[in-house]
Amino acid sequence: MKSNNYSMNTSTSNFVILFFSIVFLFSLAGNAQETDSRSKQLLQAMTNVNGGWKKIASKKDVEFTYIYHDLKKGKDISTERYIFENEASWGEYKQHEVNILPGLAGVAMQNKINGIPKVTLSGKKTISQEAVNSADFFRSVNYYWFTMMYKLEDPGTIHKYLGQETVNGVKYHKVCLTYDAKLVGKEVNDEFILFFNPKTHLVDRFMFSLPAWGIKKPILIMVLDYEKIEDIHIATKRKAFAPNDSGEYFTLVEFTTKNIKFNNGFTIADLKL
Repeated sequence: MKSNNYSMNTSTSNFVILFFSIVFLFSLAGNAQETDSRSKQLLQAMTNVNGGWKKIASKKDVEFTYIYHDLKKGKDISTERYIFENEASWGEYKQHEVNILPGLAGVAMQNKINGIPKVTLSGKKTISQEAVNSADFFRSVNYYWFTMMYKLEDPGTIHKYLGQETVNGVKYHKVCLTYDAKLVGKEVNDEFILFFNPKTHLVDRFMFSLPAWGIKKPILIMVLDYEKIEDIHIATKRKAFAPNDSGEYFTLVEFTTKNIKFNNGFTIADLKL
């Protein structure tokens, strides 16, 4: 009898351990990504069209010309290079009038490799903390804008379906996208309201916040026009709109992505400064 009791207790104990292990694993899975069923359907429909992260990652790397046109301040024009596997980012600015060392002459270069940003001006290392912080921000944000529609289901993403809204005759499905601060490693994160086009299944407009610039609510608007480059859907033209004091929206920035070339064979060494 004693032996049987021990066997039963051991079996019960093992069951309890197994049960809570399974619960814990499911808890981790839930924390990795939270998506309601309607949002999941919309995200899957988009992936069916653009191929998702696996498709763009199969291209290995990219180079393109990027024009950031602030209608009041001028332009930053860069050659951008990214390696998708490790998110290494490099940019060379021969014209920089707005965000990248404005007012200074010479070719400005930035990179961000393994999370470490660097800046040079006319080949000389820039140690200004403001310049380094700018490189840290724009190397990440430029990469994100290019790959955004392939990263909507990254670990730490949280999706919530918000219903429908008609804009310019199109009845969009809206999904709120936020991030789990612990999982993404950032205390303050952007918030997006994605507008899914029911015909194309792509997101051709979204609202967003920009905490880094003090805009904490998703009141900015981005409108996107896509082209298919080497079978990859890329938003080659974007316009950002902001509200004035009266709540009326005006064009803030126009973004143009052109001369896109994938599979260049870039290595980390090619992106170093």
